[in-house]
Amino acid sequence: MTPQDLATATGIEDVRGALTRLGALYEGHGIELVERGGRWRLQTAPDLAHILRREKVEPRKLSRAGIETLAIIAYHEPVSRAEIEAIRGVQISKGTLDALLEAGWVKPAGRREVPGRPLTFATTPAFLDHFGLTSRRDLPGSEDLKAAGLLDPIDLVMEQQLEVAKEGEGD
Repeated sequence: MTPQDLATATGIEDVRGALTRLGALYEGHGIELVERGGRWRLQTAPDLAHILRREKVEPRKLSRAGIETLAIIAYHEPVSRAEIEAIRGVQISKGTLDALLEAGWVKPAGRREVPGRPLTFATTPAFLDHFGLTSRRDLPGSEDLKAAGLLDPIDLVMEQQLEVAKEGEGD
């Protein structure tokens, strides 16, 4: 629940203080209070989760197009289908967005106030939760991705070429 929802439901004015005290109360007891995407919840502590698991969760296997589309939405939200296609350089199939919507990681985020009023997409709290992020600010930056070796060498070469071209324009 959001702090506002908690204040409304409980009548507590100092919700942040109450959440701090509640987190301290449950610390070390198998339950933890966590914030994900501006919402607070109690969940099983990670070291005990295996005991309570009843069914095996099947990992969602996204295609490369799905992963690229999800990354574009996460880093550029709200973003329209045309913008996603412009960034990727290829058209995306309807199935790609459908898979992300079905997974609950992406949601419609309204329409742009431009001709054609294209629908835009944004990530959901379920996306943050699934990837263990508190907010989108926790997404790795390009320096983090380079350090982890996750950027393709062609991306690095293109980036270097752009930097050289920008330096040449300044002369």
